Amino acid sequence: MKRNDIILIIVILVFAAAGLLYMNFSKKNGDMVVVKVDGKVYKELPLNKDTTFEIQGVGEGRNLLVIKDGHADVVDANCPDKLCVDQRQIDKDGETIVCLPNKVVVEIESSIENEVDAVAQ
Repeated sequence: MKRNDIILIIVILVFAAAGLLYMNFSKKNGDMVVVKVDGKVYKELPLNKDTTFEIQGVGEGRNLLVIKDGHADVVDANCPDKLCVDQRQIDKDGETIVCLPNKVVVEIESSIENEVDAVAQ
């Protein structure tokens, strides 16, 4: 590798990190938790009210959703892999927790529209 190659790699990494930070910190906090089971809205809960809610998934599926301190988290599930339990808490608009075996999606939504959604020409 030559000196210019190393400089190019560093510049690309700096731009990538800046883009990642911008995307991460520009998201707005949501105010509603939308629970979907098998693609249909199952329940809508406010994010600012602490509660515990059991979600009946497809078949014998069961997930336990906890909303506390403005964050939503799936803390228990009877699915075999429990990947939904291992996902982090969510609170930003558009973030999701998914349990594929139980066909459960927990998503954060905001009542405030984003200023820029997409631009296509």
